[in-house]
Amino acid sequence: MENPLQTIVQTATSLFQSLVPGKDTKSILGVDVGSSSIKVVQLKRRRGTAVLETYGELALGPYADMEVGRATNLSPEKLAEALKDIIAEANVTATSCGVSIPFSASLITVITLPKVDKGQLANMIPIEARKYIPVPISEVTLDWFVIPEEEEQYLSREEAEQSASAQEKVQVLLVAIHKETLNKYQQVLKDVGLDVSFYEIEIFSTIRAVLGQGVEPVMVIDIGAASTKVYIVEFGIVKVSHLINKGSQDITLALSRSDSTSVINAEKTKREVGLLNDTNNPQTRKTILLTLEYIFSQANRVLLNYQRKYNRSIGKVIFTGGGAVLKGLQEEAKNHFSTDVIIADPFAKTQTPAFLENVLKQVGPEFAVAVGAALRKLEELK
Repeated sequence: MENPLQTIVQTATSLFQSLVPGKDTKSILGVDVGSSSIKVVQLKRRRGTAVLETYGELALGPYADMEVGRATNLSPEKLAEALKDIIAEANVTATSCGVSIPFSASLITVITLPKVDKGQLANMIPIEARKYIPVPISEVTLDWFVIPEEEEQYLSREEAEQSASAQEKVQVLLVAIHKETLNKYQQVLKDVGLDVSFYEIEIFSTIRAVLGQGVEPVMVIDIGAASTKVYIVEFGIVKVSHLINKGSQDITLALSRSDSTSVINAEKTKREVGLLNDTNNPQTRKTILLTLEYIFSQANRVLLNYQRKYNRSIGKVIFTGGGAVLKGLQEEAKNHFSTDVIIADPFAKTQTPAFLENVLKQVGPEFAVAVGAALRKLEELK
């Protein structure tokens, strides 16, 4: 199950810890439990800068007697076993952490409510939430916050006109998470012995790790193993979230069928060749594009609908997630989107050793969620 490249990276980062001078602060951990792998990122703050200490990724497929890269649905006991293994392999020393929750186990939407005091708003939201949540309210944990008035100036004319009296309305970001999912994660982290101060939906971890300052709308496309998540973020506010039922696992399975080869070999081809011209098998690129073009098409539809509805252009498209490390993805995506296309570089928000720069850029998109969770945890120490 061990990835040789990953082991080299972990050793190098451990060496970096001993080379950087300065007073140490408390180390913290960001944890991302995905469908196909677990990612951890350990940071500490030194001289006002987030310093990368170590990180690691461990495939979950083998824990379900499946191949590397396959999406899984492990029991809490198996997840705890895998998390303990990656903590040991990555030489993690921190016990205080923040944890991300899968987007698929949540619901995020912006709703408009009358401008009343906070107590009245708290009573209204569970009632209003029933209109948007397809399961009983008793089965979810609700969270919400009012979009500050100084940020409402960035809302669209259509949003402002949804109410006859916009001055008497507020925009509220509503978030719901399945209690069953929270209970599962709480059991896993308790079994591992980590001290968790928060659970947050992966979309917010991703935004923190890959977006900078700015008010222009940005689309984030997170290509996971089982699915692809599409977010449109404006002024730090999630305006649109959409789930596409295809991910990098679909590419692997398509390659396996096309080449009549094992899933393991197909996964290797996907990682090593990607969209680059394969002299040994010209069909590789065409097979991969069958899945990617579907993802691009669905994402473009979300983008165009947003632009038509709000009459604002998307400033750029940022790819992240494990599927974003596919070789040649950026060049191909530029042919499908009429705006700038960028591959996420979450480790750019941390101090890292120069000799790891290229490696971290290569693997960075896979660690966006874990980096984002770690950055939030680090902020708690201020």
